Amino acid sequence: MKRHALGLLLAAATLIPSFAHAAEKGLVAISMPTKSSARWISDGNSMVKFLQERGYRADLQYAEDDIPNQLAQIENMITKEPKVLVVAPIDNKSLTDVLSKAASKGIKVIAYDRLIRDSKNVDYYATFDNFQVGVLQGGYIVQALHLKDGKGPFNIELYGGSPDDNNAYFFYNGAMSVLKPYIDKGKLVVRSKQMGMDKVSTLRWDGATAQARMDNLLSANYGNAHLDAVLSPYDGISIGILSSLKGVGYGGAGKPMPVVTGQDAELPSVKSILAHEQASTVFKDTRQLARDTVGMIDTMLSGQKVPVNDTKTYNNGVKVVPALLLKPVSVDIGNWKPVLVGSGYYRENQIH
Repeated sequence: MKRHALGLLLAAATLIPSFAHAAEKGLVAISMPTKSSARWISDGNSMVKFLQERGYRADLQYAEDDIPNQLAQIENMITKEPKVLVVAPIDNKSLTDVLSKAASKGIKVIAYDRLIRDSKNVDYYATFDNFQVGVLQGGYIVQALHLKDGKGPFNIELYGGSPDDNNAYFFYNGAMSVLKPYIDKGKLVVRSKQMGMDKVSTLRWDGATAQARMDNLLSANYGNAHLDAVLSPYDGISIGILSSLKGVGYGGAGKPMPVVTGQDAELPSVKSILAHEQASTVFKDTRQLARDTVGMIDTMLSGQKVPVNDTKTYNNGVKVVPALLLKPVSVDIGNWKPVLVGSGYYRENQIH
């Protein structure tokens, strides 16, 4: 009996250092915008997994696209005094006061995928090369319509992302850097004349909002004319656009579907690509973004130099935020399997 008790004590003693080591690394708080997009669920789950692997505790919360809710959640997180606060903001300009509170407690802040504006208390930014996302989307339209071969004119309509998300402007500007020369030459025609983020943005990236706008665009501008391409910045918007197009016969006999772009490689859009409806999407491996963000946290807290590769682009209105940019990949019917299944992001039976 004594020997058994001694054994238990020794076993407990050997466990103590590992628990102490795990606790030493402390808490990381993660504020995500919504569970309505599959990608944010994936980001959150990946972040928790990688943090736990490195010995951190994680407090993950979703604000369901409600700005006051996100602010309240972050306030609550700050009371727990995490070492680092990772925030993917719903509204990029609403966090100035709450981040001042975080800074007063010595909490480091990383803006995740979406830049936080108007705050000096943003230490780092982890994201993808968002301008390049737009370049890939615009470039896909150019390639699909053979514009470089002098083909045209073609009719196009433009969509932007949510105006309160800094990334939306990078996506739009990246795409327009490719498309505008063809618009200027008359090879691409915006029949609605709606250009610029003030006219084409889609609040909260909402598919229903995008669908309603496309209904209006088609009825007002495309009586007997054919729409050849739609610049869409995000898969959820693309699905809404496609619903509107199908409602007036696009995709049927004699009325081919326009070239519709997207982003995030969400399952409904991947399936839509295989059904020859949506033309392309831009894949951003959010597992890698989560992994690299945790790497930034770990190096920052251990006093080492944090890995960044852009120290000029992301001015948030108060400061230039050092950023780590990952590379996006264009996906269509020709390469979806090696990119999405080959990387383990999806299983093939999820798609078919």
